[in-house]
Amino acid sequence: MTKISILGCGWLGLPLAKALLVKGFSVNGSTTSQEKLSILQNAGINPFLIQLDSKSVSGTIETFLQESTILVLDIPPKLRGNNSEDFIGKIQNLIPFIEKSSVENVLFISSTSVYGEKNDRVTEETLLNPDTEGGRQLVIVESLLQKNKNFKTTILRFGGLIGEDRNPVKFLAGRENIENPDAPINLIHQEDCIGIILKIIEEESWNETFNAVSPFHPSREQYYTQKALELNLAVPKFSHEKPSFGKTIESTKVEKIVKYTFLRKDL
Repeated sequence: MTKISILGCGWLGLPLAKALLVKGFSVNGSTTSQEKLSILQNAGINPFLIQLDSKSVSGTIETFLQESTILVLDIPPKLRGNNSEDFIGKIQNLIPFIEKSSVENVLFISSTSVYGEKNDRVTEETLLNPDTEGGRQLVIVESLLQKNKNFKTTILRFGGLIGEDRNPVKFLAGRENIENPDAPINLIHQEDCIGIILKIIEEESWNETFNAVSPFHPSREQYYTQKALELNLAVPKFSHEKPSFGKTIESTKVEKIVKYTFLRKDL
């Protein structure tokens, strides 16, 4: 039985682990919270308490990686607001443990923030030009992992993550003078995130880089107005004073290479 380790069993990692168990894999899952260990255990996941920072790794990281051939890295950088962390240092600190382990393939969950904002259609060939600290650190981490010859790395760049319990409209509801009304949305549903990861593993599509965004790009105003009405929230009001700008992320490569068909195209 193939063993997979998931570093970061959070909003995406936990349901991914459950989906992998259904497919017959054995799964090691990590959390930074003591309370969550029992949730992982009850789901059939081998639970590990692992805390990673730029100076140290606390927890049994060697045992967590032991006998695993695939490592899913799903620990997004915590860089919002004043909470800035050294995400590059964090991954640099982790890499020697991966090198010494049985892991042959790494799947790194990245983000389309590596492209920055531009008025353009974006593919995997588009020049990386991040305009946020999170995007900048992700670009460097992607490169660190892909250049390492001890394992093969596939980079998966997700757009905005949404699910039954998570939609950005909840933060926009009732707000006024929101900019960029005509910019396209670039979102992906949790169900498709998991579906794409399962397909990459099934097809053994390593040493690749994929964008992963639903092929559904209405304007922000159109989408969030409709979502607010559906969820009985106060409709956000957009400002048309300044011209809108924003990228449209193409995900045709993942559809072709791993033969993936998006399940949630209407979001």
